[in-house]
Amino acid sequence: MEMNEYQDAAQETAIYPKSHGLEYTALGLAGEAGEYANKVSKVLRDGGGAFDRSAFIDELGDVLWFLALAAVEVDTTLDWVARRNINKLADRKDRDKLGGSGDER
Repeated sequence: MEMNEYQDAAQETAIYPKSHGLEYTALGLAGEAGEYANKVSKVLRDGGGAFDRSAFIDELGDVLWFLALAAVEVDTTLDWVARRNINKLADRKDRDKLGGSGDER
């Protein structure tokens, strides 16, 4: 499935107050990323014994769903977000600026 195709399909299952779409998708994205992080912390706590690949994939899917709808809320596509991000990182790599911190590297 292509990214924009996924984004279109995700919109078909999007039931939330559109008047607060930006807030809803931002909070949902943070929440789902937190659930993914929580699963990682439990694997660390349990010494790797509790790793459930399927559960990790499910959480990543939930993150992707919110990311797709967050992109809709800012009037863009997942394809453009991905392309723009890779271009930014390639530029940083070319300038030997992948390390460090700050948005303007």
